Amino acid sequence: MTEEQCDYVFKFIIIGNGNCGKTSLLYHYIHGTQICNVRQTLGVQFSAKIVCVNKKKIKMQLWDTAGQERYRSLTKGYYRGALGALIVFDITNSDSFDALQDWIKHARDFSKPSIQIIIIGNKADLDKERSISEQTAKQFCQENDVQYIETSANTGYQVNEAFTQITTKVLDLLQEGAIDENMIKPKFLTSKKSDETQPTQQCNC
Repeated sequence: MTEEQCDYVFKFIIIGNGNCGKTSLLYHYIHGTQICNVRQTLGVQFSAKIVCVNKKKIKMQLWDTAGQERYRSLTKGYYRGALGALIVFDITNSDSFDALQDWIKHARDFSKPSIQIIIIGNKADLDKERSISEQTAKQFCQENDVQYIETSANTGYQVNEAFTQITTKVLDLLQEGAIDENMIKPKFLTSKKSDETQPTQQCNC
């Protein structure tokens, strides 16, 4: 299926501190399996996937951004046009949780204040090692008006659900008229491709 056969193109950014599992989450979502020999993301890497949500064919543009401080100024431009942000933290690393407030601010400042945000508490398979309780994370998200879900890129736990949840939210806003559909009609990508393959998935609506 080509981009022209889709109803909409949604751009999402995946952000958060380094070593939280952003690349692993994206790989599991695209390929349905755990990634081996994860390489640290330098700058931004691009992937795409075609999904069917509520009988609408949607091409997801997925931008995986580097979490290291030295790269953040280079990735600001990639926020432009993003309808959603998946902000990932490591439930076993309190520093990554403490940084969430800044990541939320970046998403809202560099894209649009109306950008939809889901906080992902990754590495749920390491529950015995967690330093941030699920209750603490949920309270933080409620206070910041963002969604929350816990995942495991290692086991695949709720990985698909995280991406589906934010895609559905954006589609709901679109159908409510809160998003101008003319701004997200399919068009050819002009972005430079990364070294990563851009797999697509047949949509069986």
